[in-house]
Amino acid sequence: MRSKRLSLCGLLLSAVLALGSAVSAAPAPVGGYTVVRSYPHDTAAFTEGLFYRDGFIFESTGLAGRSFIRKWNLETGAVEQERLIDSRYFGEGIVDWKNRLYELTWTNQIGFIYDIDSFEKLGEFSYPGEGWALTRDDKRLIMSDGTAFIRFLDPDTLKETGRVEVTDDGVPVRNLNELEWVKGELLANVWQTTRIARIDVKTGKVLGWVELGGLLKEAGVTGQRDDVLNGIAYDAAADRLFVTGKLWPKLFEIKLTPSTR
Repeated sequence: MRSKRLSLCGLLLSAVLALGSAVSAAPAPVGGYTVVRSYPHDTAAFTEGLFYRDGFIFESTGLAGRSFIRKWNLETGAVEQERLIDSRYFGEGIVDWKNRLYELTWTNQIGFIYDIDSFEKLGEFSYPGEGWALTRDDKRLIMSDGTAFIRFLDPDTLKETGRVEVTDDGVPVRNLNELEWVKGELLANVWQTTRIARIDVKTGKVLGWVELGGLLKEAGVTGQRDDVLNGIAYDAAADRLFVTGKLWPKLFEIKLTPSTR
C-alpha cells in the first residue's frame, strides 16, 4: 500500500512539474509601437545595414551592381558621403567602430574596412558562411548570418570570439537580419516578417517581439516582394529609435509600447 501511495505521489508531482514547465515556457510576448515622426528615405535603397551617428544616418544597400554605403542627413535625406561597392559583391550590414566602418558581403565571405569620414577603403577581412548584419555594444561586434545564430567578433581583429543560438519557447528563430544594440538588448529584424525580436544575448532567448505590420500602410508598401521591413538605428543620446525597409520612401522614428499580456 505504501509503495502505491508513493507511486501516486510521484505521478502527481511529475504532473505538477510538467504543468509548471508548460506555463513558464510560453512564447515571448508581442508589443507594438507608436510613430513619433517620419523622415524621407531613398526608394532606390535596398537597405541592408543602418545606424545613427552624430546626427547622420549611415546606410548600406544590397543587390549586385547597386550596392553602396552612404551617409545622409536625417532631416532632409540629402546624401553627404557615398561609395559604390564593386559590382562583384552584394553589400550587407555595416557598423562603426571608433574611426572605422565595417561592411559585410552576402556570399563572398569577405568584409571591407573603411575610414568612417572619407569612406576610403583601408582593408578587408574574412569570415565563414554568409554575412547579413552587424551592430555592436561597447566591447564587441555582433553579427547575423541568416541562421538562428548570432556571432560575436573582436572589433580589432574581426575574429569570432563566440556565438549564441536565438530561440523563442525553445524554437530556433532563423533569418535574423538587420541588428541594433538598444539599452542592453539586441534588436533584430526577422527577414520577410513584420516583426523585430528583442534578444538577450547572454542566453539567446527572445524577450519579446515588436509587431510593426502597421508601418507598411504608412510607408505605402505591400511588404510582399522586395519591399520588406529591414533597418534599425538608435540615437542613444536622445533615446530615438528608427526603422525602415528595403525600397521604402520613409524612415520612421517610433516608440515601443508594451505587450498586452
